[in-house]
Amino acid sequence: MLNLAAVPWTWLRQVHRARVVLVEEPGSCRGVEADAAVTRCPGAALAVLTADCAPVVLASREGVLGVAHAGWRGLLAGVVEATVAAMRALGAGDVSAALGPCVRPHAYPFSAPDLEMLEDRFGPGVAARDEGGHAALDLPAAVRAALDEAGAALVADSGVCTHCSAEHWSWRARADRGRQATVAWRPA
Repeated sequence: MLNLAAVPWTWLRQVHRARVVLVEEPGSCRGVEADAAVTRCPGAALAVLTADCAPVVLASREGVLGVAHAGWRGLLAGVVEATVAAMRALGAGDVSAALGPCVRPHAYPFSAPDLEMLEDRFGPGVAARDEGGHAALDLPAAVRAALDEAGAALVADSGVCTHCSAEHWSWRARADRGRQATVAWRPA
């Protein structure tokens, strides 16, 4: 059995933007300031760290992998679309994506001006109401809209709300300083 902890990981200093790094050997780009990474390198492990933002893992049949840290600012900046474009530049055809644990709309009250920017960018489907009836962002819907725009398919969604889960870190719920790692690995 593989010990994934022994594999050299690429992890990023995430900045809520749309910069994507190309990982050309296992463990390269470690600690680089970016919100996404792509590779076709065998043995590479790509990681994003999240608490309430959305971790997105992307893959193609051609063996191209990507990970993206998709918070609302990164989504506005185009991080998902940039990740898919970088994968296509490496030879990816159809790109499939999985959405990991993130804050869900019932627990994500959002300011009206910021929500309006996201609605302008991704459509009215990203607007929701939280448990108190206040304006909220449907972060998974925004990720789906960005994937659709990029021509990629969301094929899996964990359905987990980090705000509600005692097993996941959440800045919004408990001001947790910890983060969960979402890792995509391409076997050697």
